[in-house]
Amino acid sequence: MKRRFRKTAKVTLVLIYFVIVAGAVVRMTGSGMGCPDWPKCFGYYIPPTDISELQFKPNHDYKKGIVIIVAEELQVATKEFTSGETLNLNNWEPYTAHDYAIFNPIHTWVEYINRLIGAISGLPILIFTIMAIWLWKDKKHFLLLSVFTVLAMAFQAWLGKTVVDSNLAPFKITIHMVMALVIVAVILYLIYASKTSYKDQKFDSKFRNILIIATALTLIQIVLGTQVRQFVDIQNKLFGYFNWDITAVAPINFYIHRTLSILVLAINLWLFLRNHKLNLGYAKFKLVIVCIALEIATGIAMYYFNFPFSSQPLHLVIAAVLIGIQFYIILESHNTYRLKNKIASA
Repeated sequence: MKRRFRKTAKVTLVLIYFVIVAGAVVRMTGSGMGCPDWPKCFGYYIPPTDISELQFKPNHDYKKGIVIIVAEELQVATKEFTSGETLNLNNWEPYTAHDYAIFNPIHTWVEYINRLIGAISGLPILIFTIMAIWLWKDKKHFLLLSVFTVLAMAFQAWLGKTVVDSNLAPFKITIHMVMALVIVAVILYLIYASKTSYKDQKFDSKFRNILIIATALTLIQIVLGTQVRQFVDIQNKLFGYFNWDITAVAPINFYIHRTLSILVLAINLWLFLRNHKLNLGYAKFKLVIVCIALEIATGIAMYYFNFPFSSQPLHLVIAAVLIGIQFYIILESHNTYRLKNKIASA
């Protein structure tokens, strides 16, 4: 059961990263309001593909909750009914959560796929939570963390609704991203804790402590990067898609984010060299350096080449992978410390 639990947790981790990728694509394409309501999309479980599906139809059977666009406003059916020859607003009520009433089929389906992947990712979480019940006797914390993950996913779903209702309020998007990273961290812990054997690694307190600082810096960079992205979104709405010069109007967060990247690189290079010099055995640190190199490359591309297509979602997704690897190495280091103390006290 423990091995099955671990495999299911791994599947969940992959799906969560797919959700992060999908969310990044949603932001890159400006599709966040592709479905203006939640959890359905224009009142449908499978969204429309043509604007005609959102226009009033005479002698048509409408179900409660179906959305149409009338005079650039969303109207929601208040009950199940068959329409007459003309629109009777007594059967409808305005959608009041926000005033966004634009249909773009590409945006709609990009956002819908994002939501669909999010819903699918919840299934293996429920499965490994049920599995954790069987492991309760030996691994009580597995069930507690599994239940926490279920609740965290539910919170993410609710937060997704508030993001849409607020017409993509910037601070809510940031919270949404940070919460996704919390879920990643919990699942990574469950994956590591359910291992049946561990690699031969050495503990070094200085390496572990600096690694924790490096991971915290990565989290700060992700938050700052999200805020910079929010600024970019606002500028795009005001002046057109990158029809403006970031070097002329960039906020202070942008320069802090850029400067901190040098510190992040320096600290992680130090950790990489120390890991190699002392032969600590943390092989995954090579991936950390690769991720940082890719982060710098995509950052340079965005700054100097006016945000090439896909550079922004790549930048975000690589950062999410980076912090996941760093956290996993922290788990490895902590376990090495625990085993060292266990042997010393034996």
